[in-house]
Amino acid sequence: MTRIFILNGHPAETSLNKAMSLSYARTAAAHGHEVRILHLHDLDFDIDYGYAGYTEVKPLEPDLNSFFNNLEWCEHFVMTTPMWWGGLPGKLKGLFDRALLPGKAFDTHNTKMGMPAPMLKGRSGRVIVTADTPKFLMWLLYSNAMLRQTERQILGFIGLKPVKSSFFAAASHPKPTTVKRWLTQIEKLAAKAT
Repeated sequence: MTRIFILNGHPAETSLNKAMSLSYARTAAAHGHEVRILHLHDLDFDIDYGYAGYTEVKPLEPDLNSFFNNLEWCEHFVMTTPMWWGGLPGKLKGLFDRALLPGKAFDTHNTKMGMPAPMLKGRSGRVIVTADTPKFLMWLLYSNAMLRQTERQILGFIGLKPVKSSFFAAASHPKPTTVKRWLTQIEKLAAKAT
């Protein structure tokens, strides 16, 4: 049994990302994994960090504490997110900006080659991305920038390893048969907690 924390990173109440996160959660629970899930659209917090550095810290709202506590609890973190303008939705990026702080997610007093030590080791991750850009163009034109950001610069930076991605496109108007195929792929990942 694996402790799995799922974050639906789409800011809308209804979305393909939400359907994917719920499908993952149902399948993982049915296979005996312990599952917790949060939906970004339910979380209430100010996305603006509001300071130029870390000498002053804006108090965390209860929903940010809940997100971080679930991240600490889990052994495997799963995030679904759309790609908007080549990156994460603003509210999702704000969640990371506000909740992943030094002394909690990384240690600026303990560095290696100038990089802060990650504080959330011992967890793996899966990023499920929906987009309209075909996968080969993500690589060819954009060098998989968003995937590198989420896998390495955010989740890897705080210690999650390995972090793998699943990429689904074109996601704006997929056929029902395509969505069914995508959900089947997600259910296979969920059964094995990968």
